[in-house]
Amino acid sequence: MKLDSNIPYKIYLTEEELPRAWYNVRADMINKPAPLLNPETHKPMTAEELSVVFCDELVAQELNETDREIPIPDDIRDFYKMYRPAPLVRAYCLEEKLQTPAKIYYKFEGNNTSGSHKLNSAIAQAHYAKKQGLKGVTTETGAGQWGTALSMACSYYGLDCKVFMVKCSYEQKPFRREVMRTYGASVTPSPSMETKVGRAILKEHPGTAGSLGCAISEAVEVATGLDGYRYVLGSVLNQVMLHQSIIGLETKTAMDKYNIVPDIIIGCAGGGSNLGGLIAPFMGEKLRGERDYQFIAVEPKSCPSLTRGVYAYDYCDTGAVCPLAKMYTLGSNFIPSASHAGGLRYHGMSSTLSQLYADGYMEARSVEQTKVFEAAEYFARIEGILPAPESSHAIRVAIDEALKCKETGEEKTILFGLTGTGYFDMYAYEKFHNGIMNDYIPSDEELQASFARLPKVEE
Repeated sequence: MKLDSNIPYKIYLTEEELPRAWYNVRADMINKPAPLLNPETHKPMTAEELSVVFCDELVAQELNETDREIPIPDDIRDFYKMYRPAPLVRAYCLEEKLQTPAKIYYKFEGNNTSGSHKLNSAIAQAHYAKKQGLKGVTTETGAGQWGTALSMACSYYGLDCKVFMVKCSYEQKPFRREVMRTYGASVTPSPSMETKVGRAILKEHPGTAGSLGCAISEAVEVATGLDGYRYVLGSVLNQVMLHQSIIGLETKTAMDKYNIVPDIIIGCAGGGSNLGGLIAPFMGEKLRGERDYQFIAVEPKSCPSLTRGVYAYDYCDTGAVCPLAKMYTLGSNFIPSASHAGGLRYHGMSSTLSQLYADGYMEARSVEQTKVFEAAEYFARIEGILPAPESSHAIRVAIDEALKCKETGEEKTILFGLTGTGYFDMYAYEKFHNGIMNDYIPSDEELQASFARLPKVEE
């Protein structure tokens, strides 16, 4: 392996270089994301209405489209220092194995107990809940990374944490569930018989493996029915994109130190927190006309909201109790197959990323599950990190782009986000190794049936 004498294998920032403010990409967007709508009146949600569900300061962040920088409270920044700054890694071994002229970098977010980038927003949302004097919070989780991160954050602040975990992940990832319980959270498989909306979903879809949309509905119902509780979300919302911008801010600072400019930036895309966080400051430069980048969102073919969805107002949850968001969606009633990338099984995409995609600032690709795990195994054997199925979608396309460079001789610089480890996903790796993993892809008929149930909203 031949190392570049000018570029370390791992680039670390100092604690002093840790960002002091999150970056709000909406401030630089010409076309702002469409507002959230009240599910009953179809009118834009007010701060007062949103405060019934979310913490007050998080509502302010959700609605803020003008301030480019939002200061990070000292308490949160001090917590970040437990595991941040996170390293930017030059994938020298992967480059050599592929025999590509491309330079490959990845931002690794797995160096914390939760095992993923989700802690960046979990600790922020728990901080604001504690500051407001709440007793606890409720949430949903797909693969379990968000639930794990939130349970850890709530334990730190002494808050109660109630997690509704998508049923197929609850069954596939029992150890992830036990980590949440270790931190004091209660974990319920969703849909459940514990809520009105859960019972209704089970009646319409008996035996369902669940979805993030189902789990969101249950968590919101419980939060709004308990005094002193609020609901918190691990992706999709503007506030979450804001908190996750610390990923991109650190990455850009590290690259700027060594005069590295990425040509292609790749992230997996489910609800959008990972992708949105990684690309934020780079997208800001593109929006301001300062520099151009190629952004690629990678999603599973089993849940292809950007590549096969429609851009329309839709419910954020299956039970239709949450606000309506304008986004690329497969329909809130769409329940994807029980794929192993549980964190990418959401029916819609962040309204911010949806607007950027609609305006042509980024592209999207969808990949089959088996091809994702081929890339994950290849990466693990070469780079020595066992990646989560979600992040492996980005790895798949990063390898594809590096191989294109091999064919053309172009020396492009590729950056992707490695936002989680796969040590709680061995059931999925076992399926892959045993040759019994399938690639379910929804038919056009299935999607059209779901689109037909989208709410009728006049814009």
